[in-house]
Amino acid sequence: MAESPSSSVCASGGGGAAGRFIVLDGVEGCGKTTQAALLARRLREGGADVVTVRDPGTTRIGERIRQILLDPVHEEMSMRCEMLLYMAARAQMMAEVIVPALAAGRVVVCDRFLSSTLAYQLGGDGLTAEEIRRTGAVAIGNRWPDLTIILDMPVERAFGRMPRLWDRIERRPAEYHERVRRNYLAQARECPEGYRVVDADRPVEEVAEEIWRIVAQTLHVTGERGG
Repeated sequence: MAESPSSSVCASGGGGAAGRFIVLDGVEGCGKTTQAALLARRLREGGADVVTVRDPGTTRIGERIRQILLDPVHEEMSMRCEMLLYMAARAQMMAEVIVPALAAGRVVVCDRFLSSTLAYQLGGDGLTAEEIRRTGAVAIGNRWPDLTIILDMPVERAFGRMPRLWDRIERRPAEYHERVRRNYLAQARECPEGYRVVDADRPVEEVAEEIWRIVAQTLHVTGERGG
């Protein structure tokens, strides 16, 4: 996983869609799911029509693929197979949910996306950033997020928040997850126009406020203060 993800996801937006596409991503236990829900609620309070999705998952096909990916019984799965399964689930979610929502002018809040693949699968089985980028472009039809927010915190602290019933990927060694964190931060450094990094090692409310400021300033959306 030593290779930099340089230029791999620096594209943003695309496809002429009227809606907004926001991704929250980061290491296991960083609070993505909680923050995605809080952001969606605040957007709705401001009158936005919001769709929330999780990657992999959301669709019937995507949820089946998610089960395969995360089940510890599949320890023999190669990194290339893993990458392609994530892309397959993502392609279905794009076709079935995200693209129609954006075309209708809705705001999509996504828990993980292609940025996860560039953090988790990069370097495995010799996978390069360019291979992942090319495969990803096909899977998502070149419709990249308008904004990707990386929730960053030390891996040890993040894992301390999690229950001990870990899935196949969470069970990987700490060194693997440290590399994943570095890969996320590398993406943000190399794609500053489409990425923001938020310190997630703080109270939930503080993190939510910073995410809201970023979304409001970057995408020019409005919303009432969450209760």
